[in-house]
Amino acid sequence: MEQAVRKIALLGMGTVGGGVYEIIERQKEEMPFKIGAALEVVKVLVRNKAKYADRIPAEKLTDVWEDVIGDDSIDIVVEVMGGIEPARTYIKAALEKGKHVVTANKDLMAMHGHELLELAGEHHCDLLFEAAVAGGIPIIRPLKQCLAGNNITEIMGIINGTTNFILTKMKEDGMDFGEALQLATDLGYAEADPTADIEGYDAGRKLAIMASIAFHTSVTFDDVFTEGITKITAKDMRYAKEMGCSIKLLGIAKNTETGIEVKVHPTMIPENHPLAAVNDSFNAVFVHGDAVDDAMFYGRGAGALPTGSAVVGDIMDVARNMLFHCNGRIGCSCYKNLPIKQIGDTTSRYYIRMRLEDRAGTLAAMAGVFAENDASIAILLQKETIENDAEIVVVTHEVAEKKFMDAIKKFSSMEMVKEISSIIRVYALGNV
Repeated sequence: MEQAVRKIALLGMGTVGGGVYEIIERQKEEMPFKIGAALEVVKVLVRNKAKYADRIPAEKLTDVWEDVIGDDSIDIVVEVMGGIEPARTYIKAALEKGKHVVTANKDLMAMHGHELLELAGEHHCDLLFEAAVAGGIPIIRPLKQCLAGNNITEIMGIINGTTNFILTKMKEDGMDFGEALQLATDLGYAEADPTADIEGYDAGRKLAIMASIAFHTSVTFDDVFTEGITKITAKDMRYAKEMGCSIKLLGIAKNTETGIEVKVHPTMIPENHPLAAVNDSFNAVFVHGDAVDDAMFYGRGAGALPTGSAVVGDIMDVARNMLFHCNGRIGCSCYKNLPIKQIGDTTSRYYIRMRLEDRAGTLAAMAGVFAENDASIAILLQKETIENDAEIVVVTHEVAEKKFMDAIKKFSSMEMVKEISSIIRVYALGNV
């Protein structure tokens, strides 16, 4: 019996594209046994063919999209270009031609995933995107399949390796933010423009994708509250450690009785929480379901081969589906339309560090402002005296975000408050 060959077009040959190509070449002899068909990359779309002439055979390289979309022999289009356009246009065209698509594009899926999945369903095509979240860590497939029997109520994760590396260095080596960012840049963990990472945008896109799948409601990046790590200091790290906590940039999605919460921000978590031990550039996603209870997925969140591993896994799934004529069997799962809460309508605990005039009555006045806004104090510490001012650390019990921010606004107008140095949300502090 003649062996089936699934022909692939690769859109892009950057870090991830190179990893995908390498893994397919490595696994060439194994594929027929693993998926019942051979895989062959027949076209690679790039901007500059000369740049890749020493890596890719000339007959496979093209800088013309029509060479891909016009080739009816191509079964699977793999998009690893990144960005919204022209990736969105290319994927739509491929699906409309009945070609299956695998993408690693978190920006695109976070904004237009619902639209593209609906289009894939209309044409009975696969659109798989495991690599769009957490690189080599399997999380999309577990949410769609392995954990489908659960009512998932919460997803919480470290889903950006750059910021996790920076915060690890600040905690372990006492570095300030700028110093740790420079080290991350020197080692290649941070881009020349690190804004998407350090401001939480990258994590926000990934969280939107996971929340959409877990809660069966379309969640886009615009729905996600994002706050970055640029205001975190070595002093905050030290005080967190004294309270038995770590500070991590977390993506947190909750399905509550009043709506979906989706937010990315620095968070204090107790040292005994599994996510507190996730350091350097590693990622982890913590899922709570009513049947499975807690499950955590951990590993490399980025890089050519880890991300390429997820892409190739999707390609293999498509090829298997083709063999058994069952493509498009798992499409868009957003069959609900749950409300998505604004950040002001959420609740949290808060760590606040500020400088007050070091005189009688200031602590009582501060406590009064919190009380007026329904924010009860769980921990109150006077840390040190700075230029005749007292540095105060407060951790609140759970309070509505609107109420807490009203208190902060009041503090900002009070003469006795010399500086509000830091505000960090707190996930939990043991039994306090």
